Amino acid sequence: MHPRAPRTLSVCADDFGLAPGISTGIARLAREGGLGAISCITNSAYWESSAPLLKNLPASVDLGLHINLTEGRPLSPRLAKIWPRLPALPALIARAHLRLLPLAELGSEVDAQLAAFRAATGAAPQYIDGHQHVHHLPGLRSIVLKMIGQMQPTPAVRNTSRVPGPGFGVKRWLIEHTGAHALSRELRKRAIPHNPVLLGAYDFKDPDYRGRMQGWLAALPPEGGLLFCHPGESAAGDPPDPIGTARRRELAYLESAAFLNDLAAANVTLGRVWWTAAAPLLPG
Repeated sequence: MHPRAPRTLSVCADDFGLAPGISTGIARLAREGGLGAISCITNSAYWESSAPLLKNLPASVDLGLHINLTEGRPLSPRLAKIWPRLPALPALIARAHLRLLPLAELGSEVDAQLAAFRAATGAAPQYIDGHQHVHHLPGLRSIVLKMIGQMQPTPAVRNTSRVPGPGFGVKRWLIEHTGAHALSRELRKRAIPHNPVLLGAYDFKDPDYRGRMQGWLAALPPEGGLLFCHPGESAAGDPPDPIGTARRRELAYLESAAFLNDLAAANVTLGRVWWTAAAPLLPG
């Protein structure tokens, strides 16, 4: 008898479309069966050229919109008039909590990023989340919820209100307390599918990614959870990437037998973990 009850984990690769090497690595990992979801950045200059890599993926891989409001340039001319470049995350968080965001223009930007996803893939996203978790910030979460309310079928949403795991407590606390709890309440109230917990937060500097993963697998609760990661390759012509070393490290591990061994040792299987309307109400 295994010492741990069986649990389910969905591994989600963020930042598809951000650069050619990142997209190539993510697509290969998905075809190898190592991913349950791919989050796509559609305001990148590389999105349209990367999107064909998403064709003919396993049916078990969900494709989502990774709303990006902190890197690069806006897609929407309306937002670009006042923000020629998107602000860094600390500035966006501060403006959100001070209620200083240009919400009408940001609504146009979110719509434009959704339209770019539809145009390149021919379908609506199966779930919504945010680059650096911006989708849960005050003001922005209202934009996201309004957009979701107009979509049929209703896409799932990344829940950021429970971020268990070893270490990096300050980062996990910041994710949970910059708007995640308010978003979680709305997801439950509106019966929007979402993940029970979110794993994967670290500083991108720890060289022992396998050790990180073993800790996250140990923290995975009985109801399962979603793990976000940032695998990728480096390709000629890619823009500078401050976490490029971490991306290559993550990809090498997730493609290795060591990952499969760690899953088996923890009695964890890969699969979908979006909660339905019937999900129990848990703290957070």
